[in-house]
Amino acid sequence: MVRNVLFVCTGNICRSPLAEALLKRALEERGLNDVSVTSAGTGAWDGAPASEGAYLVGLECGLDLSGHRARLLSRELVEQADLILTMARHHRARVDELGGEGRVHVLGEFARREDPDVEVSDPFGGDLGVYRDTCVELTTLAAAVAERLAEEAKRGDQR
Repeated sequence: MVRNVLFVCTGNICRSPLAEALLKRALEERGLNDVSVTSAGTGAWDGAPASEGAYLVGLECGLDLSGHRARLLSRELVEQADLILTMARHHRARVDELGGEGRVHVLGEFARREDPDVEVSDPFGGDLGVYRDTCVELTTLAAAVAERLAEEAKRGDQR
């Protein structure tokens, strides 16, 4: 069973912190309280806060990103994760380089998204409307991931 989920984007200040908070909420709603969710970035500046856009859109969605601090993706973080979900294919390649092969998926693929363009575009530098679109997309994807993890947990309990 998946115990530790790691979201990966570039700076760990927009997409992955939002995805982390959204998945935590979706898992809690499904009673899956034994899954840890964290995030990191392939080019993160350690300790940076969430971007203003992510913070504000998070507040609109009932998420508090005020305590978020960016972390640079490391081999240690990759080793600790059971499931690693990236925003784009190039993030997956970096996770593979750090030993995550077999546990890493592009988020849209893992969420069984039918859209062939499974990458979540980076809202950094965009206006609040761009961040809102990203948050809506991530809300849908987080719900799909939570549902898949709930199904897998149920199958595991039946064994």
